[in-house]
Amino acid sequence: MAQIGDPIELEGTLVRDGAGFALRAERGMLYHLQLHRVPVDHVEKRVRVVGTLIDERLIEAEGVAGA
Repeated sequence: MAQIGDPIELEGTLVRDGAGFALRAERGMLYHLQLHRVPVDHVEKRVRVVGTLIDERLIEAEGVAGA
């Protein structure tokens, strides 16, 4: 399992989360995303998120792309 500060790459479904976005990953785990760009074209689609784990369920995303 990834530790805080580790680079991380996950696949799942991008969902809206209040005013932001989250990744619904395998086994229903939900990761909140800090994003520099808004990936509205990928909402409710399968994506791959690359970034850094900055809290137990928070990823600073460097990129979001279709999976």
